[in-house]
Amino acid sequence: QVQVVESGGGLVQPGGSLRLSCVASGSIFRISVLAMGWYRQAPGKQRELVATITSGITNYADSVNGRFTISRDNANTVYLQMSSLKPEDTAVYYCNVKPIIGPDYWGQGTQVTVSS
Repeated sequence: QVQVVESGGGLVQPGGSLRLSCVASGSIFRISVLAMGWYRQAPGKQRELVATITSGITNYADSVNGRFTISRDNANTVYLQMSSLKPEDTAVYYCNVKPIIGPDYWGQGTQVTVSS
C-alpha cells in the first residue's frame, strides 16, 4: 500500500557529488507524513542516521554535516545532495518515511560507492 523508492546512487570519485532522491507513494498523503530522512548502512556496520527533515528543520549526522544537504519538494519527496564525498560514505542509503501515526516506512536502498 505504501511504496518508498530511492534513486540516484552510483559510483563517484572522492570529492565528487551525488544526489539521491526518494519518493513515497500509495496511501501516504502529505498531511500524514511527519518527517523523512536518510540512513545508511555499510558492510559489517549498523544502519546509521544520515539526515532527517521535518517542517523545514534538518538534522545531520556529525560525519556528514557540512557536506550533505537534505531537502524536500513536498511532503512525500526528499533529496539528499551529497558533496565532497569520501570513501567512508560508501554504503547502501535508505530512505525513511515517518508518519504522524504508525510505524516508519523504508525503501529498499540505493548503493553509493565512493572510490577512485
